[in-house]
Amino acid sequence: MREVFQQELSEVHDRLVELAKLVEVAITKATDAFNNSNIELAEEVMENDYVIDELAVSLDELAIQILARQQPVARDLRVVVGALRMSSSLERMGDIADHIAQLARYRFPEKVIAKGLRGTFKKMGERDVEIAGLLVKLLKTQNLDIVEKMRDVDDVIDELHLNVFDKVLGETWAGTPVDTVDATLASRFHERFGDHAISIAKKVRYLSTGEWAPAED
Repeated sequence: MREVFQQELSEVHDRLVELAKLVEVAITKATDAFNNSNIELAEEVMENDYVIDELAVSLDELAIQILARQQPVARDLRVVVGALRMSSSLERMGDIADHIAQLARYRFPEKVIAKGLRGTFKKMGERDVEIAGLLVKLLKTQNLDIVEKMRDVDDVIDELHLNVFDKVLGETWAGTPVDTVDATLASRFHERFGDHAISIAKKVRYLSTGEWAPAED
């Protein structure tokens, strides 16, 4: 029974990594579609979002079955419960990629973002892709050094997010009301994507060390 239990825990880990890889692909394509008005990529992200959702559901079902059958305790219990919470965050990250792609489709053939902010959003998209790739590596290796790298990337995303708000609230902003709404929404999507990645990173660190990061971490 113990061998079966370990196999099931390994399957939970493998599915988390697979889910993170799908999210990385989704945000890569979504930010490309967003920045380059690529309608084909946008629709591909939207059409494939259900794959992320289904994998998240299957992972949750496996975790619940393990809880019911194996009744894990101590670290094993933390691993299974942590997987449920991380699955939820990854599913949400997939949804955010979908939202970014939707903005690209709705504004096609025009650019989503007014010219003065396009460079900022290009950088923000690159950092989202970077943090998604780091998250895949973290889940695969459990190397906690990656957590600090992710935090550094998230700090950049947060700074870019604030820059967007400073721009649209500034006296020199000449965008239309639609431009303002699009920029505000898109910036929030990018920023929340990074936040979810950091939330997962904190859970991985907790599973490895037994110590929960302080709120300001």
